[in-house]
Amino acid sequence: MRQWVALGDSYTAGVIPAAGNAFEIPRDGCERTDRSYPQVIDRDLGSLFELTNVSCGAATIENVTDTPQNPIGRHLPPFSDDPDYPFPAVPAQSGAVGADTDVITVGVGGNSLGFAEFLTKCAQLGGENDGKGTPCKDSLAAGVPDRLKKVRHEYDRMLAVLHERAPKAKILAVGYPTIIPRDASKCGYGDLAKFGTITPGDLEWLRKDVLEPLNKAIDDSTGTQDAASFVDLYTSSRDHSVCDDTKWVEGFVTLPDQLSFVHPNALGHRNAADHVEEAMLNAIG
Repeated sequence: MRQWVALGDSYTAGVIPAAGNAFEIPRDGCERTDRSYPQVIDRDLGSLFELTNVSCGAATIENVTDTPQNPIGRHLPPFSDDPDYPFPAVPAQSGAVGADTDVITVGVGGNSLGFAEFLTKCAQLGGENDGKGTPCKDSLAAGVPDRLKKVRHEYDRMLAVLHERAPKAKILAVGYPTIIPRDASKCGYGDLAKFGTITPGDLEWLRKDVLEPLNKAIDDSTGTQDAASFVDLYTSSRDHSVCDDTKWVEGFVTLPDQLSFVHPNALGHRNAADHVEEAMLNAIG
């Protein structure tokens, strides 16, 4: 039985009801769900791999590398209050990795970039500007190159630490799926099941100058580490954005009333599982 450790943020952990039921008892605030891709793969390949899943919603790259995390559960005021909040800190995720680890999957970077902050700010500014122009780009674009540089630096360090802890392990760096379509006009301004009050121009900017470069930064970092390879989810999910009929990522809200805040649903995790499974089998082949 090969040892597999799953690391990452909410795009790995699942977190939202549309990605299944949280199964940690007692809850630790990381909100791992039973239809997230690590759990799907565990059901598919459980005879080959023994899974240790320490992914955690809201994790940053540093929370994977060496910084303990205070999980937030579903505590997102003013939108939702979690009755179990605050949760005790969980250890840095790399602590689950050791000399006997054969495969590491890691999906992280969005929180280090500040993607949730972008979504919140862009919706606020788009509402103030009645859906016109690119107010979020105008406000935040100047800081994006430094944010991406920080992600790249922290990702390089994380890969080095993981390799040092698990010298024989293959590290599979999982990228982010398509979230925003090429044609942002299909997103319907003001639709909370999509991107709410983010303007079409800002959605275009977020896709081209924030999300696609984030995937590139992860891919480029992975290319510097012989033990690591990049798992691309962006290409396969191109026609399944938040604004497509068959969406693999939920918008701000999943109707009628679930806060999803732009996270993959069970279909998105199934697609991730397909691609990560293939990479895992290649890694041990």
